Amino acid sequence: MLKSLALIIFVALGVFIADQALKTLFVEGFRAYTQCIDLILVYNKGVAFSMFAFLEEALKWIQLALLVGVVGYTLWLKQKCYLIPVGIMVGAGFSNVIDRFIYGGVVDYVYWHCGFNFAVFNAADVMIDIAVLWLFILNYKPKMCKS
Repeated sequence: MLKSLALIIFVALGVFIADQALKTLFVEGFRAYTQCIDLILVYNKGVAFSMFAFLEEALKWIQLALLVGVVGYTLWLKQKCYLIPVGIMVGAGFSNVIDRFIYGGVVDYVYWHCGFNFAVFNAADVMIDIAVLWLFILNYKPKMCKS
C-alpha cells in the first residue's frame, strides 16, 4: 500500500507543479488573444461552469475531503491500474483547491469563443477530465485492469 500511495503522490505532485507554474504566468500578467481562444485571467468561485459558488468558503473544504476520500478508496480497492489516473486527478484537483485558499477562487485562463462561447477553464480541468475518462474506461473494460 505504501508503494501505491507513493505513486499517487508522485504523479499528483508532477501535475500540481506543472499546473501551478502555468497559473502563475497568468496571475503575473500573461495574456494572449486569438480569433478562437483567448488566454485571460478569471477567478472561478464555483466548480465547473461556476456551479456551487454559493457554498463559498465551504467549497474548498468539501473538495479537499473528496480528494482525500478518492485516495483512500483507491488504496482500499488495491487496483494498481487506477493509481496513475487517480494521481492525475488528485494533483489537478489539489491545484484547484490550493487556488481557492490563495486567491479565493480557481485560476482559469483558457476562453474558447470560436463558434460559441465556452466556459473559461485551465489545464487542471483538462487533466481531471482525462483522468475521469481513463477511470471510466478502466472500470468498464476490466481486462485492461490487471492487478
